[in-house]
Amino acid sequence: MVDPQSLNEIDVVTHTVYGEARAGRSYMGRTIKEVCLKPYQFSCWDHGDINRSKLLNLGTNSDEYRRIRQVVKEVLDGARPDNTRGSTHYHANYIQPDWTRGKTPTVVIGNHLFYNNID
Repeated sequence: MVDPQSLNEIDVVTHTVYGEARAGRSYMGRTIKEVCLKPYQFSCWDHGDINRSKLLNLGTNSDEYRRIRQVVKEVLDGARPDNTRGSTHYHANYIQPDWTRGKTPTVVIGNHLFYNNID
């Protein structure tokens, strides 16, 4: 098992996408795309977020895009380990959502807490 602290940012983001999308709950979205684009699910997609323009201007032929895409593909294909330990929810460490009351994080990766025991 890999130490989550040893992961680079792309791996953490990729695992976040995987962890959010694979829950398969309809309120989250039926597809990875629906999960990612759901309003306020990921702030980089929110109108007014400083990263939105960077995200929308990321060229699909750029080396950076290709590297990230390869990692995402490997995660979705099961070629990379699940460092979230089966988590279906997460949040940044500077907020405390109501749904975390009485819950213990499964793992902490960087500034994010991951959970797999959410009803």
